[in-house]
Amino acid sequence: MTAIEVNNISKYYGKVQALKDVSFSVNKGEIFGLIGPDGAGKTSMFRILCSLLLPKAGTATVDGFDVVSQMEEVRKRVGYMPGRFSLYQDLTIEENLHFFATLFNTTVEENYEAIKPIYSQIERFKDRKAGALSGGMKQKLALCCALVHQPSVLFLDEPTTGVDPVSRKEFWEILCQLKERDITIVASTPYLDEVRSCERVAFLSEGVVKGIGTADDILTEFKDIFNPPAIERTTNDKAINDTNKDAENVIEVEHLVKAFGSFHAVDDISFTVKKGEIFGFLGANGAGKTTAMHMLTGLNQPTNGTGRVVGFDIRTEYEQIKRHIGYMSQKFSLYDDLTIAENISLFAGIYGMKDDEIRRKTDALLERLNLSEHRNTLVASLPLGWKQKLAFSVSIFHNPGVVFLDEPTGGVDPATRRQFWELIYDAARRGITVFVTTHYMDEAEYCDRISIMVDGKIKALGTPDELKQKFNQPDMDHVFTYLARQARSEERRVG
Repeated sequence: MTAIEVNNISKYYGKVQALKDVSFSVNKGEIFGLIGPDGAGKTSMFRILCSLLLPKAGTATVDGFDVVSQMEEVRKRVGYMPGRFSLYQDLTIEENLHFFATLFNTTVEENYEAIKPIYSQIERFKDRKAGALSGGMKQKLALCCALVHQPSVLFLDEPTTGVDPVSRKEFWEILCQLKERDITIVASTPYLDEVRSCERVAFLSEGVVKGIGTADDILTEFKDIFNPPAIERTTNDKAINDTNKDAENVIEVEHLVKAFGSFHAVDDISFTVKKGEIFGFLGANGAGKTTAMHMLTGLNQPTNGTGRVVGFDIRTEYEQIKRHIGYMSQKFSLYDDLTIAENISLFAGIYGMKDDEIRRKTDALLERLNLSEHRNTLVASLPLGWKQKLAFSVSIFHNPGVVFLDEPTGGVDPATRRQFWELIYDAARRGITVFVTTHYMDEAEYCDRISIMVDGKIKALGTPDELKQKFNQPDMDHVFTYLARQARSEERRVG
C-alpha cells in the first residue's frame, strides 16, 4: 500500500528552480531516505508534503489526501521534525510537549502511550528548559512533539545534524521501533550510516531526482558524490608533521576546570597542541567540548587551572587571544546580507588589519578561490560549498596562530566535506594550528592527534592509530562509541 505519492512536483523561488518534475512513491510503513547536497530541494519537498508550501506544478498525496486541496486532512496525519529541532528554548520539556499537543487539538495525556517509549527516557527532566538539553535529549523531545498527535507519516529533515554518533545511533533505533508500529518515515541525512538504515532512497540534486533505489545501489552509482576517496597525506605533509613534533606549543592547558555551581562541565583537563598540528577535540553532546573551547577562545573564564593560547594567558589576556586566533562555527560566521568583499573587509577590520593590507589580500584571496567575478555577490546567494570555503578563508585571513573550528562541516555532503579538509591541510602546511570539533568520525581519522572528552574529562589522547590500537577497535567510530557509552548517565550529558 502506498503512503506517499509524488507526481511531477516543481517549485520556483523567483528565477530559482528548487524542484523540477520530481516524482517518487513511498510504501506504508517504509523508512525512505531523501538524500542529496545542501540546496538540492529536500526541505522544499518536505514542506510541500506537509502542506506548508504550495507547489508550482504537479500533485502529491499523503495517506491518500491531496496536499493542496485537502491540507487539513494531511496535517492531521503528518508529523514534521525540521532541522534544528523546532523547539522553544525557553520552555521546559513538559511545556514544549503540551504546546505542540495543543496545536493539534489534543493532549499529552490522551496520547501518552504513543510517546511513552521515548518520553520516558527524558520525563524525569520535564522541568528543565529545552535550551539546557544535550543534542540527544533535544532530539528525543522534538520527536515526541512530532508524534504527540499520533501521525501516520513522519517527516524528518536532517534530524541528527550536530548530534554525536552515539545519540545518532540511539535515534535511529527509535525510528526502527516506530516502523514496527507501521508509521511511514521519510528522512533526509548527510550521514552514510543513516542512509544505509533506509530501505530505499531518492537522490536529489539541483531539484532533480537522479536516482531511486536501495541505499547500496544509490551510494554505489553515485560514489564520487557520497564516497569520495579519502585524503592522502603527501610525503611532504608527513615530513612537516614529523618536524612539528619538535615545534613550540601553541596551546597549553593544565588542570583546567569550569564549574557551574556543583556541576563541573570541564573537570580537570590537561593537554598541549603544537604549531601546525591538526588537533581533533571530540566528545558526545554535553561532554564539555564547547565550554572548554569558550575558555580557550577568551569567551569564558576558568574556575580553576591555567591555560595559554598563542602565548597569552586565558585568564588575564583574553582580549589579546581574540586578536590572534581565528574562529569558525557550524553556521560559517558570515553575514548573508553583505557581499563577499564586505564580509572579508568586516572581519579583517575586527582582527585589526590595515586598509591597504585588507585590499591587497582580498584580491589575492578571491583569485585563489576563483571568486574574483563574485566579489560583489551577496553571501546569501552563494552555494553551500562556496560559503564554507569563504568562511574558513576569512577565519584565517589575518594569518592567526591557531584557528578554532566548531563542527564546521555539520550537515554537509561528503564531497564538500572532503574539499573543506583540503583547505585545512593547506592551512596546516602554512604553519596554522587547527583545533577542530566534529561528529564525523571519518574526519577524526584526518587529524594528527585526537582527544576524546567524556563527563568533562579527557578519556583518550593520541593519534588515530594509537587510539584504535589502545582500545582494540577497528576505526574511530568504534573508539568514540566505546568511550562515550561510559558516560555516567544521560543526566550528565544534558549540560
